[in-house]
Amino acid sequence: MTSRGILSIHEVNSLPDENFEWLFHNVIEYSPEAATAAVNKKPFSSTEDLKKAFDDYLDKLDMSEKEIILLHHPDLSSKYSEVMLTAESRNEQKLAGLDTINQCDKESFINNLSLYKEKFGFPFVICARENNLKSIMDQLCQRLHNCKETELEAGIEEVKKICRIRIDDLVWPDV
Repeated sequence: MTSRGILSIHEVNSLPDENFEWLFHNVIEYSPEAATAAVNKKPFSSTEDLKKAFDDYLDKLDMSEKEIILLHHPDLSSKYSEVMLTAESRNEQKLAGLDTINQCDKESFINNLSLYKEKFGFPFVICARENNLKSIMDQLCQRLHNCKETELEAGIEEVKKICRIRIDDLVWPDV
């Protein structure tokens, strides 16, 4: 996927802190505190350095804080979630084909998502823009076999991927 950012890293570094926090408030779903932490790392030497600031934020969280990050993500099947979806999540799910699932697959998918949430206590998180419907369904089935700690870390790694892609949508790639 090609990057199509709207700002250079120099322009990002020039933003007043409150503008930076507004621009990056949702690169980690419903977690504006991540942007507040990242703004303190300015100036960034590159787009990769900016992404690393958000990765570092996630890495420094304890297990309960990581679980809260995952709880901010929508259930992929819930009608309630559709109302609560951010524009970013809605677009990412559509690009992965989640809006085209047939009824038979949908029932199985919803059942597995429910089993997942019941087992782990947080929704299944996957970087939809790096997957398609089949790979999402396959990974859900595979990840159902993980222990909670493994799945917590797997979910956070997916959050990092989502965050990096959302940053690419905002900031020009490094040259």
